[in-house]
Amino acid sequence: MNIDTLVIGAGAAGMMCAAHAGGRVLLLDHARSPGEKIRISGGGRCNFTNMYCCPEAFLSENPHFAKSALAKFSQWDFIDLIDRHAISWHEKTLGQLFCNISAKDIINMLRKLMQKAEVELRLQTSVSEIIKNSSGFIVTIQNDGKMTKIQAQNVVIATGGKSIPKMGATGYAYEVARTFGHRVTETKPALVPLTFADARFAKISGVSCLTQITVNNTCFKEAMLFTHRGLSGPAVLQASNYWEPGTPITIHLLPDKNFNAILRQKRTKEGKRSLANELAKYLPDRLVDYLGNLIDLSGRLGDLSDNRINLICENLAKWQLIPGGTEGYRTAEVTHGGIATDELSSKTMMSTKVKGLYFIGEAVDVTGWLGGYNFQWAWSSAKAAASDLQR
Repeated sequence: MNIDTLVIGAGAAGMMCAAHAGGRVLLLDHARSPGEKIRISGGGRCNFTNMYCCPEAFLSENPHFAKSALAKFSQWDFIDLIDRHAISWHEKTLGQLFCNISAKDIINMLRKLMQKAEVELRLQTSVSEIIKNSSGFIVTIQNDGKMTKIQAQNVVIATGGKSIPKMGATGYAYEVARTFGHRVTETKPALVPLTFADARFAKISGVSCLTQITVNNTCFKEAMLFTHRGLSGPAVLQASNYWEPGTPITIHLLPDKNFNAILRQKRTKEGKRSLANELAKYLPDRLVDYLGNLIDLSGRLGDLSDNRINLICENLAKWQLIPGGTEGYRTAEVTHGGIATDELSSKTMMSTKVKGLYFIGEAVDVTGWLGGYNFQWAWSSAKAAASDLQR
């Protein structure tokens, strides 16, 4: 079988690339259905991009690498695409865009685009070997116990990272990269809950509040959730991208309140009110009870000295913790790190070492913030490769 392009991995990036590559395209995946990560994302409604997507929201060994692809196919281009396919959507907080009805609308759109482009999709199919030859690549694939050899001018690796292995995620892209002499940066779970070995928050599991979390001089102000294992919620997932083992995180429990001024004012006007009850106006009761074991919250407002007010507020604004670890790839939304960008073209995503070999999406060392950024990288990197493949 001779084809122009073989795309391996039928996720967001793989389907997007296959639909726009042109020529004779074959798309393979070992899963039973395409786009499984799309299907489960955003609570089943897919946070497909972010209105504020910009290169600064991505981590990479080369922070400039993502600029070209993001500029050529931006969030506005993807929004235009789904509008043309009559997919209704809405904005949540911080520019996050979701489907109104179902994440399956995005999958169905991509499948329609592939059908229109006459892309052949083969599922439950694995790749045994990729060999470079003078005409491109000879790829051996396996389906239902049968081995088939394919001659492809181009090969696109879109198999993602290691996150959520129960959905079939593996390090296959990294294996291919290393086989062809590419370097792979250190990988770790990203956008993942942080854990503590002593289950210190078990008694307040399920409690959430708005916080500002700072780690390695980077801060995020969003909701935080206490769990049996540790900490989760958007603020924590964002912070996990920057967290390293042994590094402390600093939590501000009242980021939108000047609690120092509040206490000084209430000390005069409502002196008989208890400190704990006043704090409970701004934080969940169970959290206040928990904090009472860490901070002295006894007594009445009228009895508070300036020094004690300062100490209480400092503890609430600079609660420092050192997580023991993360929940790992099992629950991580993405993989941090990946195929090094120094041997990839930022304009086309093609290898600078092997002509006709492309790497796109999560497999590459480009990791976005929580909130639709990683899907936008999938669309943008896929379109960058597809535009080159059309030539």
